[in-house]
Amino acid sequence: MKTLYNILLICLFSLTLFSCKEEMVDQIQTASIKGKVVKRGTNSPLANVKITTSPSTNTVFTGTDGTFEILDIPTGDYSVKAEVSGYLNNFQSANLKNPSQIVNIVFEMEDDESLNTAPSIPELISPIDNAEKQQLSVQLSWKSTDPDSLDVLKYKLVVKNNLNTNILEVKDLETTTYTLENLNYGVSYFWQVSVNDGIHDEVYSPVFKFTTNAVPQNRFHYVRKESGNFFIVSSNEAGVSFNLTNTSYNSWRPRKNNNAGLVSFLRTDGGNSHIYTANLDGSNVFKVTQIPLAGFNNTELDYSWSTNGEKFIYPNFGKLYKVNKDGSGQELIYTTSDGSIISECDWSYDGSMIALKTNDFSGYNSKIIIIDLLGNTVKTILTALNGASGGLNFSVDNTLLLYTHDVTGYQDSNYRQLDSQIFIYNLIDNTVRNLSVESEKPNGTNDLDPRFSPNNAQIIFTNTSNDGISQRKVMLISITSATESERADLFVNGEMPDYE
Repeated sequence: MKTLYNILLICLFSLTLFSCKEEMVDQIQTASIKGKVVKRGTNSPLANVKITTSPSTNTVFTGTDGTFEILDIPTGDYSVKAEVSGYLNNFQSANLKNPSQIVNIVFEMEDDESLNTAPSIPELISPIDNAEKQQLSVQLSWKSTDPDSLDVLKYKLVVKNNLNTNILEVKDLETTTYTLENLNYGVSYFWQVSVNDGIHDEVYSPVFKFTTNAVPQNRFHYVRKESGNFFIVSSNEAGVSFNLTNTSYNSWRPRKNNNAGLVSFLRTDGGNSHIYTANLDGSNVFKVTQIPLAGFNNTELDYSWSTNGEKFIYPNFGKLYKVNKDGSGQELIYTTSDGSIISECDWSYDGSMIALKTNDFSGYNSKIIIIDLLGNTVKTILTALNGASGGLNFSVDNTLLLYTHDVTGYQDSNYRQLDSQIFIYNLIDNTVRNLSVESEKPNGTNDLDPRFSPNNAQIIFTNTSNDGISQRKVMLISITSATESERADLFVNGEMPDYE
């Protein structure tokens, strides 16, 4: 009996041991939690975020890439917590059911606005308030600080002016500089910057003011070509210049009139050439003509102001028109009698004479004559010569007339010139002076589009190779000597100059 009792005791003890062993096996079954912590909205990783679990296991921190892992923790249900200064605590659940299971979690942390500080009031640095004589391109600069290093600051720039009601508003700037281009002369600009950290309301800077340079009284205007279009450049003697017309328009033949305070030019409009005027800074562009300029070649056409700046004369095939600068008073004042077309005209300073260049529809068989205001021919300068001619311009005292002529007499379908030279015709004694020969014009080049300087002491003109494709340049010839003249470069890459 005692033996049977011992046997039962041993069996009961063994069973208890086996049961405990099973429970211990169950307790050591483990799994893992891995994950990443990012900022909500930007998905940028957050480092040094504290990760804990409930029930409590290991405490870990995220790396620079925002990742973390809690390895070999008992299976079961957990609440996982992410916490870092400046952000709201975030909780995620993790159900570890199976041994060796890996549960992935992503925390999207939101800013804790209660702990976030608004950025500082933007400080406007440059240009300083009430700055004057600024160029037409101005770089604005400012600064703002934010103690919350993780905040992304975005700026808004607002610019107004005293010229018109236009408002420039540039949003979502992440840099603290911005360059204003193509400003107007003599205009005051007002600018303000606001900053936003994505959490607080915008913070506004004070309003600063700066004023651009006054409109320059440039005496030189000439033409350049870009992307198939002519545009007009305004320049002073030192070569400081700006584009008077936009390169998106085809504009050529500038003519400044000091009495009118305007610059005129030709511009293509609907396939036709018309006279336009603009202020000295290029603003307030106005179309003068309704009947267009027309001839054998639009780029060879020329027109003329009256000295007082009130009227224009211009050609339309075989007709010469007069029109007021405001577009009114259109009047036909002359018609050729031989069927030739008028390509160029110039009005004498006293208003008593008009010089005309006529030619056939190929640009040749040209004549240069002077008529009075009744249309009577008072003098013939050139008649029926071979080769191209042009460049008409009276001297201030009405005693001299400039013109050009290709002395080779060459003619082709492209109106090419081989040796165009500048001549001064004396209207008093009918003598002719060859300025190109006097100034030793280089062989293989053409002198074109001459104009007297305001004091009659110089001639401004274009020189270029006769190949028709080389770069053109604007030059000056001094004519103070009766027999000798000197030429000098003035502007590179320019043509059709005006000197007023």
